Amino acid sequence: MKTKRYLNILVLLSFFILVACSDKKKEHDTVGTKYTCPMHPQIVQDKPGTCPICGMDLVPMTDQGKDASIRLNESQQKLANIMTMKVGKGSMANSKVLNGKLLNNPEFTEVISSRVSGRLEQLYVKETGVAVRKGQPLYKIYSEQLLTMEQEYLLALKQLAAFPNEKRYSEMADAARKKLELYGQTSGQIERLGNTDKTDPYINFLAPASGIISELSAIEGQYVGEGSVLMKLENLEQLWVEAQLFANELGNVKEKSTVTVQVDGFESEPITSIVDFISPQFDANSQIITIRARLSNPKLQFQPGMRANIFLPYGNASNAITLPVKAVLHDGKGEHIWVKTGDNTFEPRMVKTGIENFDRVLIEQGVKDGDEVVISGAYLLYSEMKLKKGTDPMASHHHGTM
Repeated sequence: MKTKRYLNILVLLSFFILVACSDKKKEHDTVGTKYTCPMHPQIVQDKPGTCPICGMDLVPMTDQGKDASIRLNESQQKLANIMTMKVGKGSMANSKVLNGKLLNNPEFTEVISSRVSGRLEQLYVKETGVAVRKGQPLYKIYSEQLLTMEQEYLLALKQLAAFPNEKRYSEMADAARKKLELYGQTSGQIERLGNTDKTDPYINFLAPASGIISELSAIEGQYVGEGSVLMKLENLEQLWVEAQLFANELGNVKEKSTVTVQVDGFESEPITSIVDFISPQFDANSQIITIRARLSNPKLQFQPGMRANIFLPYGNASNAITLPVKAVLHDGKGEHIWVKTGDNTFEPRMVKTGIENFDRVLIEQGVKDGDEVVISGAYLLYSEMKLKKGTDPMASHHHGTM
């Protein structure tokens, strides 16, 4: 009986020892394990829990090793749009970025005014923003003044036909024709009048140029006097881009200087232009000077009022290594890039940057000639590293050497 009792006690002790060892092993396994949110990799904790942002359960981080590199297979690289380029030395133009604005070019603005007095019978364009072509009818007017001039021209033609050798009749016909031209009649309209030998009190007036109707100042049925403004026509094929700079920066720009213009929304289509105006005086209160360049707009994709950046060159760097601006990541510790170090292997590297223009940045330290640098998808690599390793990939990095 005693032997059986001792045996039971021994079995119970063995069970408790096994349970204690198992719990100790579990506790040992969880020591040092970090947990993160699958949706927000910046959330990292030392114990299980929920994400304070989205409420999802935190999951243990996987460990890819203690080194700072990360591996992605070819499918993962395609999904993340990882693109690389081998860097080489070259020259780079330094520039200053000015905030600009697109404006109408007054040289291409047509003010459409009534050439004669009369009543507006019909407006063929009744709202602003409408595109018109040169020679397109804009309005019809009833004018007794113009009717009288038509009659004078037809009479002069009949007198010339009756006395073809009389110089004074020829001069009278020419004078009557020029008078009609001065009052806005086209050569085609005058020829038609002579051929039909019929006057018409309702006369169409045609667009003198192609463009956009930017302003309407008249309505149908209105009586207008000679010279009354009816509408404005803007030709947007060439615009102005204006920017402002401080007086102490004026030495960086001169008339005929070449600049690069980048319109908001069309950053991938930079335009080269020439500065053709620098204000001869500056605002005494703001100490600001206005500069202006012409902007070609043959596709009419740019509109007045749009914002633009003007890149004003003021120096060059030669024998330099440059990268696309988007290849360089910025955080509180500085700037860094990702370099491909082997097949499907990438590692972060701190860099020191220099001058920057609208699409390139000078790398002063951290990259050498021939390095293969990630130029697309760098931020995704950064997030993947934090998710899989649970640490900032740049926490222990320092600037490299050229």
